Amino acid sequence: MLDTLNDLADSFNAALTHFGFPTHPIDSYRYFTGQGIVGLTKNALPEEYRDNQTIDKVLQEARSQYSRRWADNTRPYPGIPELLTALVNQGLPKVVLSNKPDHFTQLVVKKLLAEWSFEIIQGEKPPIPKKPDPTAALEIADRLQIPPEKFLYVGDTNTDMWTAEAAGMYPVGVLWGFRPEELVESGAKTVIKAPAELLNLLD
Repeated sequence: MLDTLNDLADSFNAALTHFGFPTHPIDSYRYFTGQGIVGLTKNALPEEYRDNQTIDKVLQEARSQYSRRWADNTRPYPGIPELLTALVNQGLPKVVLSNKPDHFTQLVVKKLLAEWSFEIIQGEKPPIPKKPDPTAALEIADRLQIPPEKFLYVGDTNTDMWTAEAAGMYPVGVLWGFRPEELVESGAKTVIKAPAELLNLLD
C-alpha cells in the first residue's frame, strides 16, 4: 500500500556511511527487503562484514536514521486511497501484515493511512516467526474468525506469495510494488496491474 523504498534506502545508506561501508542504489533495496529488518541489514552489508556484532550496530543506526526519515518520501501508491475507500464502502475487513518491525508498521500505517481503519495492523513481533512462515497470517485469520481460504493475500514479493500459499490464502501479486518479476513463479494465482483491479476478485 505504501511506497517505503526511498526512505528505507536513505536510512540504511546513511547508516552504512556512518560506519564507512559502501552504499547502494535505491533500486538495490527492492531485493534486500522481505526478510525482516535483520535480513535487510545483512543484505546491505559487504559479505565479509555480516557477523552478528556488525549487523547489530548497523541495524541500531539504521533504526535511528529511519525514525527521523520514515515520512520524508513514503506515500500511498497511486490508486491505493481509492481502493481502501471502496473496501470500506463494501464493509470488508482489512489487515496489514508486515515483516517490518511492529513499532514502525504501526506508526507508518496509522500516520499515513489514518483515514481508513484496519482490523489488525501487525509487524514483526518476536517470538512470532517472520513471513513466509504462516503463523502470523493464521493467527490473524483465527482472531477475525474468518477461514484462511476466504482471504485475498495481496503482496509484491515472493515472501508474500509463499506466506499466502503456506497459510491457505489466495495469493494476489501486484505489479506496482518492489519485485513484480518473481510473483508468478512464487505462487501468485492472480497478478494485478492497478489497485482497482482487486475489486474484481471480491465476488
